Amino acid sequence: MLNEKLLQVISHEGVVTIVSWNNIEPHIANTWNSYVNATPDDRILIPAGGMQRTQENVEQNNNVKVSLGSKEVIGFQYPGAGFNIEGTAKFLESGSDFDMMKEKFPWLTRVLEITVSSAKQMI
Repeated sequence: MLNEKLLQVISHEGVVTIVSWNNIEPHIANTWNSYVNATPDDRILIPAGGMQRTQENVEQNNNVKVSLGSKEVIGFQYPGAGFNIEGTAKFLESGSDFDMMKEKFPWLTRVLEITVSSAKQMI
């Protein structure tokens, strides 16, 4: 699911957009590719220092959408590759994944864990 092209995109800097929603409206949070950690079992771990509204939404509806890209990676034909990702999310406050991320990003208070159900290259 997390193919080589997606892992390439994550390894280059770019903006990551996380969309969560509840019964009222969608919410958008942004972070950077360099904060995204992909796991071998198709999960994405993202450090959270803020993301309170995202967490509130995830507690009501754990479905999220993520868009990320980098102009440094060749897409289908030209420089620039991007992906739309869908999955389910939860926030981690302890455990081995939390500890690993806390070591990399000492400022985090939680870790957003996304279990990827689809990852589609768009450009």
